Amino acid sequence: MIVAVRGKLKKMSKMKTMGYKMKKLFVIVAGFLLLFALPACGNAEPASNAEQSAEPPNATEQTLESDEAETETSKIPKAAEQKEADTMKSLVVYFSWSGNTRSVAKEIQQQTGADIFEIVPETPYTDNYDELLDIAQNEKRGNARPAISSSPGDLDEYAIIYLGYPNWWADMPMVIYTFIDDYDLSGKTIAPFCTSGGSGFSGSVGTIKSMEPDAEILDGLHVRDSGAANPGSAVTDWLGKLNLAG
Repeated sequence: MIVAVRGKLKKMSKMKTMGYKMKKLFVIVAGFLLLFALPACGNAEPASNAEQSAEPPNATEQTLESDEAETETSKIPKAAEQKEADTMKSLVVYFSWSGNTRSVAKEIQQQTGADIFEIVPETPYTDNYDELLDIAQNEKRGNARPAISSSPGDLDEYAIIYLGYPNWWADMPMVIYTFIDDYDLSGKTIAPFCTSGGSGFSGSVGTIKSMEPDAEILDGLHVRDSGAANPGSAVTDWLGKLNLAG
């Protein structure tokens, strides 16, 4: 019986020794695992920093895009202002035989800063006044359209047309009819002016309205032949009443 007890105690002592060795082995393994885990944690830290450091460039790009958008947007009002300025341009168109209408036309150009275009017939009129009367009367009777020697070009950029002519036989010279027929003045503002010995516009303003029904026809300026050499004050007063002074 004593031998059995000693065998049992010996067996228990051996198991205790094995348990101690297993515990020691576990501690060693755990130590190794901890050593490998620490570098891994250390490597994860920079990755996080890298992600954080990548954010400011993106924010900068977003700011630049925003600034560029604002810059593009800021160009829109300037472009609109330029377009509005272009559409408000004016043109003085006139026909003159004696030079009286030319004098008034150049005064209007000077006071408004408008461009200017002279209507010159392809076949020049005679310098003889008596002969001219017959020619003008024959053209009116035949509803003629004398050809114009040159063109003012594209009129789209002009919003205001100052249209000048002498009064011939209580009407516009037929070469003015040619101009109105050749160019569509719809949507434009027409400011007529004429020179004569005293008959004024006669019915010519009404004729312009009937030929250009979609244009705005303003009150016209009549300058007598005797005042055509110095039309400054007359032009100033007229432009002031129309709110077209330069």
